[in-house]
Amino acid sequence: MTTYLLAGGGTAGHVNPLLAVADALRERAPGDEVLVLGTAEGLESRLVPERGYELLIVEKVPFPRRPNGAALRFPVRFSRAVKRVRRYVRERGVDVVLGVGGYAATPAYVAAKREKIPFVVHEANAKPGLANILGARSAFAVGTTFPGTPLKRGEVVGMPLRPEIAELDRAALRAEAAEAFGLDASAPVLLAFGGSLGARRINDALWQARGDVTGAGWQLLHVVGDRSDLVDPGEPGYALRSYIDRMDLAFALADVVLCRSGASTVAEVSALGIPAVYVPYAVGNGEQRLNAQSSIDAGAAIVIDDADLTPETVRRTVVPLLGDAGQIAAMATAAEGAGTREGTRNVIRMLDAAAVR
Repeated sequence: MTTYLLAGGGTAGHVNPLLAVADALRERAPGDEVLVLGTAEGLESRLVPERGYELLIVEKVPFPRRPNGAALRFPVRFSRAVKRVRRYVRERGVDVVLGVGGYAATPAYVAAKREKIPFVVHEANAKPGLANILGARSAFAVGTTFPGTPLKRGEVVGMPLRPEIAELDRAALRAEAAEAFGLDASAPVLLAFGGSLGARRINDALWQARGDVTGAGWQLLHVVGDRSDLVDPGEPGYALRSYIDRMDLAFALADVVLCRSGASTVAEVSALGIPAVYVPYAVGNGEQRLNAQSSIDAGAAIVIDDADLTPETVRRTVVPLLGDAGQIAAMATAAEGAGTREGTRNVIRMLDAAAVR
């Protein structure tokens, strides 16, 4: 029996790939033990137990960015976190560790190194976080989602994906998806979304230009997020949803997507071979633009800066794209080679190699 410790969390971008690996490990060998290390504050505190995994808690210890009281307390707090993880490792007989970044990952890397057990790093974003930059220096193996990610010894392995995405047969589900959203399976569909909370810039631009999209012979499936006050006007060819539980159905129906370029989104869209118009979120350290770059370079996507996305931009840039069947076909062909559905399997291959080192 092998005992795995999967460390990381904070955001869905960390937790979902971690859970994809956990599910695949459990399905492959039900007798193995899969433990998750996270914080009490992160999204993992809810999602991990809901999925049936034991969550081992470690204190959230942010790395200090400026000299202040938190910086003075950091060494003691971080040392305490590492000691706790070392205790978990010894008491539970952990054989190998996977870290995906986030507050729980750094103490896991340090603890694994001190306990002399191997660990693997997986970085979701094209621009790596500090935890994984530090962890990559002494990891057994380092996997990245996107080419060009600046991590020592990084190997492009793709993103661990949810089974319903990794195994999606888009053509087989198209009719069911069209019925679910009240659209026509025989007409092309632009899927626009901005995450669970929505994206006001995307919502405003698509809402005001929806008639131009449908007037070009396309349907629009518009996912506006839980916080939007937009209401479906009941217009032919336009379907508005606040939230979609079955994104596999949405992707099955999509001929082109317009969306943010978070790591998971880009990985899923690329893996499914769907042409994309990416609108990177302008807040942060620029990772969303970098996440989209490999798809852009491959010819599978175009990018519109957030500040430039207006109803007029949709009319001037997006609608002409929808009318160019040749370009969309070329983008779809390019998209097929821009991503992979094998991310989960590739990460597990690294874990297997580490466990028998």
